[in-house]
Amino acid sequence: MFIAKKLKKENICEYLLYMWQVEDLIRAFGLNLEMINERIIVNYPVSVAERKTLYEWYESLIEMMRLENVQENGHLQLNKNTISELNELHGLLLRSGKDAGYKAKFYHVLPFISQLRGQQQNSQLSDVELCFNFQYGIMLLRMKKAEITPETLQAQTEISKFMVLLTRNYQLFQDGELDFEE
Repeated sequence: MFIAKKLKKENICEYLLYMWQVEDLIRAFGLNLEMINERIIVNYPVSVAERKTLYEWYESLIEMMRLENVQENGHLQLNKNTISELNELHGLLLRSGKDAGYKAKFYHVLPFISQLRGQQQNSQLSDVELCFNFQYGIMLLRMKKAEITPETLQAQTEISKFMVLLTRNYQLFQDGELDFEE
């Protein structure tokens, strides 16, 4: 929760990947709050009051996962909403021409995105969500210490650069420094 709060303010893309990781962590513990408490929360280096807040945060996430029927896979609506916000901003950036570098980087990574789309079962995903799925997949492969091809690493590097620009523009927009009404 503390990490999520910090990331949401500073880096929306890292925030979303972190939240997906938390969803998977909760699933790995079988949505068992007491196991999460024993293995994660009690060891967290914060005050007793902050531990209580962290416990309640995990409790609320578990409840949301049950209510939204994403106990086994999928993402919480709050995370889907973040993807939607980012996708909407992405569209505004492309249509407005506010950031020529962003647009150029997007068209540079578009062949990678098209290749990813061809490999996906759900071709209805937005370009932004495909990028997140890819980045999350790479993160999981690294955690498993699996081999990653040089081509995949090249795609990951370029998509990461695109996502850095998306994050920067999101932050500017949130801070009121990027206006599409002009």
